[in-house]
Amino acid sequence: MLTITRKMEFDAGHRIPDHNSQCRNLHGHRYTLLITLTGDVVQKDGASDNGMVMDFGDIKALAKAHLVDLWDHAFIVHEKDTAVRAFLDSMPGHKTVVIDRVPTVENLAQAAFDILKDVYHDRFGRHLSLTKVTLYETPNCWAEVDG
Repeated sequence: MLTITRKMEFDAGHRIPDHNSQCRNLHGHRYTLLITLTGDVVQKDGASDNGMVMDFGDIKALAKAHLVDLWDHAFIVHEKDTAVRAFLDSMPGHKTVVIDRVPTVENLAQAAFDILKDVYHDRFGRHLSLTKVTLYETPNCWAEVDG
């Protein structure tokens, strides 16, 4: 099985409301997202992506359109974190992403996988699938979701 991985980065804020440490405070991270795909290598003379599973530029464009541009420089907040949601709603035009789970790196990695799995599945009529999403919250802390 051949896999390829595209790395992307984005900045976002969050908080873990019930956590017993400083992570309950509003703060942000420079997240690193690794998108790993599995698929057949294109074997078509003259094709732009001949010899590739998928062009890395296409992987990036799809990830930006469906996830990265939505989360970049946003505050990601749990739908039940009413105090922070009210605060963010009081700021006109604030970029807020409301999710259905506490925005831990584990939950964000799973949400990213759930969003992206259908984006890449059998793209361009090929046997292509999202195999793994790895999300680094810091250089030393990350979560991985295997498909």
